[in-house]
Amino acid sequence: MKISSVDFVVGVANLKQLPKNNFSEIVFIGRSNVGKSSLLNKLCNRKNIARVSSTPGKTRELNYYLINRELYFVDLPGYGYAKVAEHVKAGWTTLIEDFFQGRKQIALAIQIVDARLGPTELDTTMMGWLDFYKAPFLLILTKADKLPKNKLLTQIGAVSVMLSKYKHLAGVLSFSAVTGDGRNELLKAIEKHIEERTEIISAKAVA
Repeated sequence: MKISSVDFVVGVANLKQLPKNNFSEIVFIGRSNVGKSSLLNKLCNRKNIARVSSTPGKTRELNYYLINRELYFVDLPGYGYAKVAEHVKAGWTTLIEDFFQGRKQIALAIQIVDARLGPTELDTTMMGWLDFYKAPFLLILTKADKLPKNKLLTQIGAVSVMLSKYKHLAGVLSFSAVTGDGRNELLKAIEKHIEERTEIISAKAVA
């Protein structure tokens, strides 16, 4: 998959604002400060496409980016920032859970975790939601350049075993926004899941 164009479309604070077309959606989600914006920028080979709040945990919108004029990258608000008020956290939970429950355009979710730390309790809670709503998801161990190669491979293996209970986990990959390692593998995975969703839609149309 080659990314030739990236256009910001809308920041969604209410699910009524979601795009009405049937383009496939690749959803990016992770804790605040996990490196999600850096991953998106590197993946798209652009500088500062991801809208970053000056205050971690403050952004409460689902940001939609039109990729190649045929699919969306959806940047979800970061979670887990300690200083966010409880009512804000509750609102985020409701928004995101309703999104995954009702959004049929999702082809793949990208769950982003710091390679050095592995999945936290909040991360596994999020993955539980994804699994419950039958959303295929990849776990991306970002900041992979911070670990020696042998430790990174060990971490990938350990995390894969830890998460084997999730039926809709599509795999565990590493990624570095600094070196670009893992970028091609992630783009191939995204392309594969878009193709699979297209095939499912085509089969339903024929039936």
